[in-house]
Amino acid sequence: MGRDDDLAARERLSVASDAIVAGVAAHLPSYLASETARVLDAWGRLSAPERARVDAELAAAVEAATARVVAGLQSLFGVDPAEQGATPLELVRGATREPTDVLRAAGVAPVVRDEFDERHWPDDDYGLTPRAVGDLGDPQLGPELLAWGLAKARVLRTRAGDHDRR
Repeated sequence: MGRDDDLAARERLSVASDAIVAGVAAHLPSYLASETARVLDAWGRLSAPERARVDAELAAAVEAATARVVAGLQSLFGVDPAEQGATPLELVRGATREPTDVLRAAGVAPVVRDEFDERHWPDDDYGLTPRAVGDLGDPQLGPELLAWGLAKARVLRTRAGDHDRR
């Protein structure tokens, strides 16, 4: 493994990172909007004016969550791979915070969730957390996340190989 391997791995990592940011920016808002609408529709206890108000608050929350997650991804991808303390999926899963706050403030009752979801995402009262990035609705996000992980591993392995030869 040499310098060319390192450059190729870094290029693959950069391309996958850019694709993840673009995909999340494009698809996270519609995912959050449809998931929160599903919860509100199932709950069904808001009058038309209350629903309009909550929908407006959710639209702002979705915008804020998307901006925060996209900025977090950009920050993550701007750090050396060896120092990245999270995965893109972890950041995407955190996007439910703002919409959850709006639903709680509106008095929406928590949904029944399975034991796995309750254990892994205890603050997600409404089952909004995506299990995979592909859940956002872009079929390319899952493969891009896989490409990112493989490229990151290659960068780190190439670097470790360079250190072993010294």
